[in-house]
Amino acid sequence: MNVRRRVLPGFGLSLGYALAYLGLIVLLPLAALAWKASGIGPHGLLHLLAAPRTLAALKLSFGGALAAALINVVVGLFVGWALVRYRFPGRRLLDALIDLPFALPTAVAGIALTALYAPNGWLGRWLAPLGIKVAYTPWGVLLAMVFVGFPFVVRTLEPVLQSLERDVEEAAESLGATRWQTFARVILPLLVPTLLTGFALALARAVGEYGSVIFIAGNIPMRSEIAPLLIVQKLEEFDYAGAAALGVAMLAFSFLLLVLVALLQRWSRRWAERHA
Repeated sequence: MNVRRRVLPGFGLSLGYALAYLGLIVLLPLAALAWKASGIGPHGLLHLLAAPRTLAALKLSFGGALAAALINVVVGLFVGWALVRYRFPGRRLLDALIDLPFALPTAVAGIALTALYAPNGWLGRWLAPLGIKVAYTPWGVLLAMVFVGFPFVVRTLEPVLQSLERDVEEAAESLGATRWQTFARVILPLLVPTLLTGFALALARAVGEYGSVIFIAGNIPMRSEIAPLLIVQKLEEFDYAGAAALGVAMLAFSFLLLVLVALLQRWSRRWAERHA
């Protein structure tokens, strides 16, 4: 008598538990958010999203998050490469400091950044005579988003960099390739899927950031006001349907961006396998 055995014991129970947990923790709150947003109707939603203040806040939130994620990908690649490939004084301290945004409360991070870059701050007082103003401007929003998203890129890259075999690099060098050619044509294509993963994580973290941004942003309407702050303001005005509508709009935009990043990841993996 043949007994069919499953590869994973208890698969049905595990799958049911996972789906129930996902439904209660993720799907049910999102469904409640969409249901609450439906209270203003399609016309009200379009009117809310078309408001100049809303458009400016969404543009700053998503534009700043995209710019911050791109900066973190470039800088995080160099920092991760240095931490994995080189040994230098202060390396362990630098490695520990990278995790600081994970442990630091976001409000504390915002206060610290403001104290540094305010016009009378430790660094801001030296930048002000040069005409460079960071705090209470969109540049301050970008700085806070870079701060909170940077560890995601570095920690995503480090295991992949550690697993890369040196044989491929040595083969490329033996064929006459320079170190830059080896990095650009051999190593970088292998890192593209991981870089996109780090980009997606940093982007998702920056889009919803609130605590560290509101202190350094100045929250000036039409200039340095982010979309999460608009949601909080509508909640304070007891406009729960409007707050939910803005939340749904941010959720939709974020979902589209993450889908695009996932498609790019799939394409980059296929491209890397084809050219491996």
